[in-house]
Parts: sequence; structure tokens; C-alpha cells
Amino acid sequence: MPAPLESLVAIAIGIGLAAATGFRVFAPFLVAGLAARWGVLPLADGFTWLASTGALVTLGTASVLEVAAYYIPGVDHVLDLLASPAAILAGVIASAAAMADIPPAILWPVAIIGGGGVAGLTKASSAVVRAKAGLTTAGLANPVVATGETAGAVGIAIAAIVIPLVCLIVLAVVVLWLARKALRFMSRSTA
Repeated sequence: MPAPLESLVAIAIGIGLAAATGFRVFAPFLVAGLAARWGVLPLADGFTWLASTGALVTLGTASVLEVAAYYIPGVDHVLDLLASPAAILAGVIASAAAMADIPPAILWPVAIIGGGGVAGLTKASSAVVRAKAGLTTAGLANPVVATGETAGAVGIAIAAIVIPLVCLIVLAVVVLWLARKALRFMSRSTA
């Protein structure tokens, strides 16, 4: 059984990676796979395949294609619809992958509720920001939003691995702020 601090760090890394999947589905897996390959991130049992050459090539290709697709007008909105359930599933998987040495009775509830939940909140918040930017600028700001989302996915994934507890605190603050903004926007839209 790992020490409580080690468990908390592993959970923080998992939740951080899950949050990053709310911005881009594949990039956080690529970052985690590279970190595992370099010996920086231990992976949970059953997830060591993330560090394999085949997985890294596939994740790199998928990341480039996903990022590029978000710069195509119209396709970005379709991807938001398709990526929402994918981001939640990816959040569960990413958080579980990072929680090495945590018993399954703790790992899976935290991965499903925490990882899937934070990925869903991040995805919903970014979709609202994209929709608002699209409406207010006739889509001209969408490339800026896409760039910010990609930077957020990579930055959060790296921060989750390098400074997990700080990243978890910052993520909590940002997600709460974004959720509040999204609720305000949605209440104005329906009024």
C-alpha cells in the first residue's frame, strides 16, 4: 500500500491528466506516454502500453490530426459534439492510468467520478467558450480558442506530472471559475 502522500500525488496527476483531456483527447495521453517512457511517470497495471513505441506514434498522429481539425471552421463545432463523450471516457482512462499502486477499490471510483467528472466539466466549459467566441466574432476567434485549448491540454498535462498538487489546486480554481462563467452565459442565453 503506498503512503498517503504518494496516493494523493498519484490521484492529483490522474485528475490533472483527466482535466487536460477535456481540451484535447489525445495530447494528454501522448504527454503521459512520453513521461512514462522517460521514467518520470509510473503507470498503473494494465496501462504500460501507453509508453510503447506503437502507442506513442499512434497518439502523436492522433494528436496532430485532432489539433489540426479544430482549425477548420464548422469541423471544430462537430468535434466539440463528438469529443464530449470521448473526453469523459478519456478522462476516466487517463486518471486511472496515472494512479499506480492504488487499490482498484479506490482507483476506479476516483477515476470514474473525479477523472470523468473533471474532463466533462473542462469539455463543457471549453465548448461554451468556443460557442460564445463563435457567436460574438462570427467564428473569427475560433482559431485563438483552438490554440488556447491545445496549449491548455499540453500545459495542464505537463503540470499535472511535474507539479501535481499545485496543478490540482489551480485546476480546481479554474474549473470552478469556468463553470460559474458557463452557468452565467447559459442563464443569459435562456432568458
